Amino acid sequence: MSPLEWMFVPNRPEPPSATTTGPSAPRRVGLFGGTFDPPHVGHLVTAVNVRHSLELDLVVLMVANVPWQKEGTRRITPAPARLAMVEAAVADVPGIVAGSAEIELGGPSYTADTLVALASEYPDAELFTIVGDDAAAGITSWERYREVVERSALVVVDRPGDPVELPAEVPWIRVEVPRLEVSSTDLRSRSNDGRPLDYLVTEPVLDVIRSRGLYRDEVAVAGAGT
Repeated sequence: MSPLEWMFVPNRPEPPSATTTGPSAPRRVGLFGGTFDPPHVGHLVTAVNVRHSLELDLVVLMVANVPWQKEGTRRITPAPARLAMVEAAVADVPGIVAGSAEIELGGPSYTADTLVALASEYPDAELFTIVGDDAAAGITSWERYREVVERSALVVVDRPGDPVELPAEVPWIRVEVPRLEVSSTDLRSRSNDGRPLDYLVTEPVLDVIRSRGLYRDEVAVAGAGT
C-alpha cells in the first residue's frame, strides 16, 4: 500500500503521543516548514516518505507566521486558519505533527530561529530541515542560511531524475519522493471557482476550508507555490 493510499484507510490506529523529555523523547526530528495555504496530499506524502527514509521519530509541519519570501506577492490566509488546516491534515498520521512555534515567535518566519525553538523543545534531538529542490537551489538567499546547515542536516526532497545541485559548502541529504503535481495556488483557485478539491486535500482539511469560508474571491498569483 502506498503512503497516499494509507492516508485514506479508515480507522487507522492513533499515533503515539510525542514527549519532549525522557527515554521516549524523539531523537530524530524533522522540520518541514511552509505556508501550507492549504496543506495538500503532496505535503503529506513528502512528510511520510522522508520520515520513513531517514527513520525520523517525528516530522513537524511548521506553519509559517509571515512567509517573508511570499509577503506582498498575494493575499496570505491568516496563520491561525492555516494552522487549523495542518492540524486537521495530520491529526491521524503517526509521527507527523503540526507546529506553531513560528506563529508564537511572531513576525517574519526564519528557519534559523525555528531551529533554535525546536532545539529547546526537543533537547538533544538530532534536527533535520526538509525542503523541496526548488527551495534548496536558493538556499544561499535564506536569512542566516549558514546557521540552518550548522544546526540541522539539510534534507532535499527531490523527484526522480537528476538531483539538484547545491553549493559545495552546503552538506545535504537527498530523499526521493513520488512526483505529485499538486499546487496550493491551483487549489486556492479551485476552491474559489467551485471545482472539486477531493483527493487533492484530505477530508478534514476540506471541512476546515468550508467551515471557515476560506479562498472565496481569491485572486491566485501564478507561481506563488505552497
